[in-house]
Amino acid sequence: MSGTSLDGIDAALIETDGEALVRPGPALTIPYGARTRSLLRAAIDDAPAAIEGGPLPHSIREAESLTSEAHARAVEALLDKAGLKAGEVGLIGFHGQTILHRPALRRTWQIGDGALLARLTGIDVVNDFRSADVHAGGQGAPLMPLYHAALAGESGLPMPLVAVNIGGVSNVTYIDGDMVLAFDSGPGNAPIDDWMHRHTGRPVDEGGALARQGHIDQAALATMLAHPFFDRVPPKSLDRQDFGMGAVEGLSPADGAATLAAFTAAAIASAREHFPDVPATWIICGGGRHNDFLMERLREAVQARVCRSEEAGWDGDALEAQGFAYLAMRSIKGLPLSLPTTTGVPEPMTGGVLHKAAR
Repeated sequence: MSGTSLDGIDAALIETDGEALVRPGPALTIPYGARTRSLLRAAIDDAPAAIEGGPLPHSIREAESLTSEAHARAVEALLDKAGLKAGEVGLIGFHGQTILHRPALRRTWQIGDGALLARLTGIDVVNDFRSADVHAGGQGAPLMPLYHAALAGESGLPMPLVAVNIGGVSNVTYIDGDMVLAFDSGPGNAPIDDWMHRHTGRPVDEGGALARQGHIDQAALATMLAHPFFDRVPPKSLDRQDFGMGAVEGLSPADGAATLAAFTAAAIASAREHFPDVPATWIICGGGRHNDFLMERLREAVQARVCRSEEAGWDGDALEAQGFAYLAMRSIKGLPLSLPTTTGVPEPMTGGVLHKAAR
């Protein structure tokens, strides 16, 4: 899994039947270097024009090749860590790197060469998880809810509970027994990371340290929360570029970091308006859980138990990688990856494309 935060590749092993059986195994994270991150930013910038036709920009071609090869190295490193050979692994779920997400146009674009990854690793690969859902009229996101539900069923935690993934974009999964409701809730780390990259040259605000030095600009926060996205009824999803920086332009680096973190927290809290009941627990997954300033703002906003994924027994760094392994198994079994209540697709929808490795 390589998410919208552009921070690197998470790889995880699980044993699963794509249904109730989930046994997590070893996992690792390989950060992207500055060159790869820069190239991916260029590919994201070039993607809107590229979908209009014409030759594929060099940035996107190079980014796809580079990230596919990087994922192959991640697989090799994970197998080495686990003491396994390629022949002992049945399947790879390869999400790829999202460079554009425009479900209203029935377009979603995750670069990543599944055939190349199968060839380099010698393991069958499933990729292109989102296109079938989007082409059928769904949002194509979020896709973690069925995996969240499988984990929640084993957790013993009181229901209803909400799993929140704070990646580049934030999304929520509301689970209460057999009910699974999900949608993108708003920005995640992407605006904070972009702000840090621009003003400090650092990729992230480690622990929310810079934000803690600043003050939340309430006027800017109110302007951002007035975005029409928040008035839309789910299902709904976002591209990492959907929220601009106009409201915080002119703020100091610290005040901007504080205001953007408060924005992410308030946007997540606003998801409550669309839940059938009051959640008993909020489980926070993704890189955003490491931002202590953001976590404090979120606890203030929801006034409920908010815990990091590890407190629920979930590996927050590996969760999405595990989830796409789980979805890959569902794909080859023809099981749904998304539901009308998770992406707005008209009916439960399978998806994914299988690339067989040469034997």
